[in-house]
Amino acid sequence: MIHRSAEIGFSRSAEAYERARPGYPDEAIEQLVSRLRTGDRVLDLAAGTGKLTRPLMAAGLEVLAVEPVAEMRAALPDRVEAREGTAEAIPLPDSSVGAVAVGQAFHWFAEKAALEEIHRVLRPRGALALFWNRRTEDDPVNQRISDLLAPYRADTPTHRYDSWRQAFEATTLFGPLEEWVFANEQVLDADGLEERIGSISFIAALDTKERAGVLESARALAGEGTAVVPYRCEVQICRAR
Repeated sequence: MIHRSAEIGFSRSAEAYERARPGYPDEAIEQLVSRLRTGDRVLDLAAGTGKLTRPLMAAGLEVLAVEPVAEMRAALPDRVEAREGTAEAIPLPDSSVGAVAVGQAFHWFAEKAALEEIHRVLRPRGALALFWNRRTEDDPVNQRISDLLAPYRADTPTHRYDSWRQAFEATTLFGPLEEWVFANEQVLDADGLEERIGSISFIAALDTKERAGVLESARALAGEGTAVVPYRCEVQICRAR
């Protein structure tokens, strides 16, 4: 089951998502790559437009992408094998991949069922890697972005409060999470900020008039110049037991 905000919002915003969402620092990608063999098969789960797929492929890994939203799948690289599916129903055989990577998406999953399904498709001792670009909340620009988004978030799942960690605390299927943090940032002009905010699921899902008002406010954050949007790129990796 896909959350309404994700189903509607991401179907509308795939192009903006690909253009305006930040990538992942090389050091973050290396944390997973260094634990695998060249040519290992990796599942990019909830792959979106391929923000994580592309650097994993560039590192020499065989990547399979699973993504439920058709418009997002259409933006994936042509040479990647892409399948429709969800974290709770992965269209792969048992023990078929050496790693599962999840970029900016684990908070969308029904975590217990997702962890059971991820464990099923992983080889013994396979790696599960979570990647997040989290806006640094103590930054003035990010505070203004958060204030702009707050009235529209409603019940949309979020990674901000780490509630997703409860699934790992409750499972015996995976070992402990190892964690790393890397600096990341975007420098965006008004067009870039409009697309960055417009790529957020619950903003893209708004009706046309309300969405236009939010995007106008997003553009104002840059004014006639640019705004720096800093992130903490967090990586968590654990092994299947």
